[in-house]
Amino acid sequence: MNKLQTAFERLFQYLITVDFKGWDCYDGLNSRLFQATPFRHSRIIRLAWIQLLKRSPINLRPLLGVPTGDNPKGLALFLSGCLNCYQATQDETYRQLSLRFIAELHRCQSMGWCGAGWGYNFDWQARAFYQPKYTPNIVVTSFVGDAFLLAYKILGEDSYLTLARRACEFILRDLNRTGTEDSFCFSYSPRDQSQVFNASLLGVRLLSRVYCHTQDSELIETAQKAVRFCLDHQNPDGSWFYSPLAYQQWIDSFHTGYNLECLHAYQSAAQDFSGEAALLKGLRYYRTHFFLDDYTPTYYHNQLYPIDVHCPAQAVMTFITLRQYCDFDVERFCRHLLEWTVDQMQDPQRGYFYFQKTKWFTNKIPYIRWSQAWMFYALAYYLNPFNTS
Repeated sequence: MNKLQTAFERLFQYLITVDFKGWDCYDGLNSRLFQATPFRHSRIIRLAWIQLLKRSPINLRPLLGVPTGDNPKGLALFLSGCLNCYQATQDETYRQLSLRFIAELHRCQSMGWCGAGWGYNFDWQARAFYQPKYTPNIVVTSFVGDAFLLAYKILGEDSYLTLARRACEFILRDLNRTGTEDSFCFSYSPRDQSQVFNASLLGVRLLSRVYCHTQDSELIETAQKAVRFCLDHQNPDGSWFYSPLAYQQWIDSFHTGYNLECLHAYQSAAQDFSGEAALLKGLRYYRTHFFLDDYTPTYYHNQLYPIDVHCPAQAVMTFITLRQYCDFDVERFCRHLLEWTVDQMQDPQRGYFYFQKTKWFTNKIPYIRWSQAWMFYALAYYLNPFNTS
């Protein structure tokens, strides 16, 4: 058994042990202690509390009454990973787990909207907005919709395509838009007017992929307008800021990876190659600014730390998806990148993956969505020969 297969099996056994449940790096407001105080009404204190628990290398959650749980985005990633495993091996274990995750995603769907939407299992205070738990948002909904679309392709159940199409309806009808009629950014949720490039493009990815199955022209025409907004805001060097807003002007790895993968999904579905030069410029920037010669993945374009496990996980999907544009051996690069991640960030005793390495310490808290679900999906995706052949 090769190194990556062994790493996957060790992670899988850990996930079986914890029943695919765990904490999230942003779940601080689920604290029963915090919710019993008047501080829960303060925007600033909510934000500070979340950041305290996220940045602490000591897991304070058991002490503060933060329960473990199912995260809808994590469930979508686990579903996608199990579907890849089932496609590669035809092992009934992975099919049964896929059916379990499908049922759980049905149960945690947010009701009361035009379309099918999903959100996080915790209240979330960000600088841009406050989202009560299970408020549906474009990111979680897009990953869930993609997972159902993959389930349709691998398991062949028509109802999964229907649900993916209903997730598109959430994106089309329930989200706000900033820009013009012909060039706009989808909001993060129905509750805000935010402008986040990767979030909007994740919606584009789902619209584009579902269009390939339904040929519904509204999906691809709407996607084209959101793509136009993103391409109009690409920096001259090929990068994108997180957002056009002044207080969100950073450049990071995995959101750049999202952007590239989503633009490619639109281009492939629409057969619209007008943005291909921008895609290539973005890919060159991504490859040269976020990966060191020894395969160390960086979070930001201009500094080494923190090293975050989410970055190599997303990179596997990005490079394999865009391998036709890469001037290097993608399979070899992804193998070395994943081996680096296993060596540096997989716990040698329990098999789970660490959250981050900083200059001073390693945060070893086993976050279920951010670390375990992403690495489960990345390893399953890489080990599936249908993706790499």
